[in-house]
Amino acid sequence: MEKYHGAIVAIVTPFINNELDEQGLIDLIEFQIAGGTHGIVPCGTTGESATLSFAEHKKVIELTVQTVKGRVPVIAGTGANNTAEAIELTESAKASGADAVLSVTPYYNKPSQEGLYQHFKTISEAVDIPTFLYNVPSRTSINMLPETVARLAELKNIIGVKEASGSLQQISEVIRQCPDDFIVLSGDDFTSMPTVFVGGKGVISVTSNVHPRAMADLMEAALAGDIAKANEIHYKLFPLMSSMFAAPNPVPAKKGVELMGKVKDGLPRLPLTGIDEKALATVTEEMKAAGLL
Repeated sequence: MEKYHGAIVAIVTPFINNELDEQGLIDLIEFQIAGGTHGIVPCGTTGESATLSFAEHKKVIELTVQTVKGRVPVIAGTGANNTAEAIELTESAKASGADAVLSVTPYYNKPSQEGLYQHFKTISEAVDIPTFLYNVPSRTSINMLPETVARLAELKNIIGVKEASGSLQQISEVIRQCPDDFIVLSGDDFTSMPTVFVGGKGVISVTSNVHPRAMADLMEAALAGDIAKANEIHYKLFPLMSSMFAAPNPVPAKKGVELMGKVKDGLPRLPLTGIDEKALATVTEEMKAAGLL
């Protein structure tokens, strides 16, 4: 099976008193690997990359690589809405020993499709490391079209995409237009199973933070073509997946790992705030139903 496949966790970044909790991160990584996760993404959206300083960003990736010790692939989040900054973060991730990087479409700037192409082309030419594109229109206000992904797929370092449009039509178009060896990963837990069934290779998952084993089982069943088993796991997990978005991501996932005793403090950084009572009740109920609490 391919190196980059299955359930890859978009791991949360734990803080204590708003400072990086290094031991907490190490413990979360060990929990993930023990749970059968197929890969780890530090400093993604779920890892609160937007509020990490450059030094913290570098430290989280370094610590992840050191802790993982090659047991699973590390795909480091290194995207930015400033191309020069994205190159700097990508160079840093390569120096830290990350296997690959995940680079999000520039947010806020609202570049054209040509701007997106030039942004990623410039990064891929500047740093020689396997690169996954990351399309998440709900967060960036820009949708990278399948035609643009297909153009980028021709470049030597660009090996795949995390497609978080939530659209199976768009996912299918990307798979149809890109080379056979181009790796398409779902960016949403909800579309992870159908993405595999239309030709994707897995998911970069939020739900894996609290239930790595079940997400790994789901992806393994889907990749093996076991529709009945994959469907069963998908619908069993569906309420838990929904609960992970009962408040802005990663608020529920961070609270979830705190409830499980994996970290001391599940608070996010501002402008995100701690989980509200209604969302907490939902998360607690679904985690109990899943046997996690």
